[in-house]
Amino acid sequence: MRVAIVERLDKEEEDKPFEVTYYLDNYYKEIFDKLDILLIPVISENRLEEVCSLCDGLILTGSSNDVHPKYYNEEPIKERTYDRFDEYPFVKKAVEIFNKANKPILGICAGIQELNVIFGGTLNQLIPNHSLKKYNIDRHEIKIKKDSFLYKVYHTENMEVNTYHSQSVKEVAPNFTVTAISSDGVIEAVENGNIVGVQWHPEALKDIEFFDKFFKTFVK
Repeated sequence: MRVAIVERLDKEEEDKPFEVTYYLDNYYKEIFDKLDILLIPVISENRLEEVCSLCDGLILTGSSNDVHPKYYNEEPIKERTYDRFDEYPFVKKAVEIFNKANKPILGICAGIQELNVIFGGTLNQLIPNHSLKKYNIDRHEIKIKKDSFLYKVYHTENMEVNTYHSQSVKEVAPNFTVTAISSDGVIEAVENGNIVGVQWHPEALKDIEFFDKFFKTFVK
């Protein structure tokens, strides 16, 4: 099996030699090596149709670059700045191509936010108490909806996930269902057929079962 994975994008500090970097956390390598799934890195919109034809699914790993509110018809709030590299158009094109081919798409952290905006939803530009501490330590409880993909994975309605984000889904995109929510009301997962988005980082939890079940469930 081959899976396309959009690399994380970050802007280096001014004193660093490289202005913008694409990278993939080692968690993904460890998990997908064990699953014997070949990851195909994606960092450009060039030849995405060819990438789609080669791959069985798509993963959006998210990034520290928030989706600009202009893409969901809102103005930036004073507390947020959006001066980093804009990757949204490229991610949107990748999602549209894989969706048209009816291939599964998984969005993680900022990936769920990108998916929600691409399909017509909006975001909370800033949420309290969930932001950017070491995500293997700080955790919170979520409630999972029965009859969802997540429930089939974990067989429970309650579990703890890591906390590592500063934005979240606000208005859910049409045709998507909320399938997990945090104890303080933050939307933690959405699903629409073979498209799944989660707000936490299952790769950092080394949750191999999550990824295994996703591709075994949705790859035809």
